[in-house]
Amino acid sequence: MLRDPARRHARVVAVLATVMIVLSGPAGAQGVDQKAQLCTACHGESGVPQQKTTPVLWGQQLGYLYVQLRDYKSGARKNDQMSAVVASMERDDMLALAQYFSQKPWPGLGQPPAAAAAAAEALRATSAVVCTTCHQESYLGEGTQPWVAGQERDYLAQTMLDFRDGKRGNNPGMSDLMKSISESDVAAIAEYLAGM
Repeated sequence: MLRDPARRHARVVAVLATVMIVLSGPAGAQGVDQKAQLCTACHGESGVPQQKTTPVLWGQQLGYLYVQLRDYKSGARKNDQMSAVVASMERDDMLALAQYFSQKPWPGLGQPPAAAAAAAEALRATSAVVCTTCHQESYLGEGTQPWVAGQERDYLAQTMLDFRDGKRGNNPGMSDLMKSISESDVAAIAEYLAGM
């Protein structure tokens, strides 16, 4: 693992350059397996992300994955690295990648269950904003709603805060819900969901 931010940045730039070369080729020139292999630089070869602020893709809902790729391409969701990766993708490429990752088994990250106080706060907060309406009782999502049970804790917390602060604007409903809970609630929910 690269600990030096400059070396990590250089590696990411090199990977993105490779991604752009591979994905800019004619449709069908590369199999989805090869294209998906490029995603492992950040999202992990076995589905376990390299960084704790990077989400698990393996086993994620197909519809959700496709919508996120589409939103990165349109600019509705902002992330310089992901926007560069999807810039030359066509709809069929995004659908193929979404299907590829959705069919992989969800990796066990081995995150500990939430402490009792955090779990109680999380249950109170998730009940107040009715998270299970979209994410389902088991938090495994469905369709375009993401699987969040067992997701990276740091990623979950950062995502909720980004919705709350308007840094992530591709789901206004989530932004409204996150504005109605505290930062302490966000931390508790992230701990609770990560430990499921």
